[in-house]
Amino acid sequence: MLVPRHVAIIMDGNGRWAERRGLPRTAGHRAGLRPVRACIEQSVRHGVGVLTLFAFSSENWARPVTEVGVLMQLFLESLEREIDELAAQRVRLRFIGAREQLGAPLVERIEADEARTRHNDGLILVVAVAYGGRWDIVAAAQRLARACRDGRLEPDAIDEARFAAELSLAGLPEPDLFIRTGGEQRVSNFLLWNLAYTELWFTDKLWPEFEAGDFEAALAAFGERERRFGRSSGQRGAEAC
Repeated sequence: MLVPRHVAIIMDGNGRWAERRGLPRTAGHRAGLRPVRACIEQSVRHGVGVLTLFAFSSENWARPVTEVGVLMQLFLESLEREIDELAAQRVRLRFIGAREQLGAPLVERIEADEARTRHNDGLILVVAVAYGGRWDIVAAAQRLARACRDGRLEPDAIDEARFAAELSLAGLPEPDLFIRTGGEQRVSNFLLWNLAYTELWFTDKLWPEFEAGDFEAALAAFGERERRFGRSSGQRGAEAC
């Protein structure tokens, strides 16, 4: 089976899962930790190189203050609890997003865990927190503009590769497979530049219901896709020969 090098996931449906059970929305976020572990385990098992999880978007700051507070605390607790196991599995952690918007304790934890796992040679686990695809593109454009202003870069030297080198996923392969749970079929400001040729896979299952078998189903569906990258089937077939 053809295995994607990079899988990106929007973990949607925690709040709805909790509400349908008469529970506070925060209970759904806690329940969502189990499928995170399952996806990490399955990625390691199948040889996926990079797993990117959309944990908290730029727009999520508009949620109720209490829910945001619980989410931030949950991130902190989860990192403290899971880091030993992740390190033992040779997982390398990388966080993307506007971390200056996060509280100092969480930023300190993020930086410590990135440093601890920096030299691990297994799965690269990318966690998007306070992240937005438009923010990512604008931030990259600002860095390139400053480089031009300061005389360190000629405008004509900016091509797609140079621009991509300024984005949050710089140095990593583009996502091959995008998974979204919760029934919605949109990318919701996630990795807008990087998803240009990504295969999309949607499920109605809410994130806390997502299981290892669902992850394997997404991988199997990916293996059946023909990826042409704008070329014709005949061109791709000729290349394969």
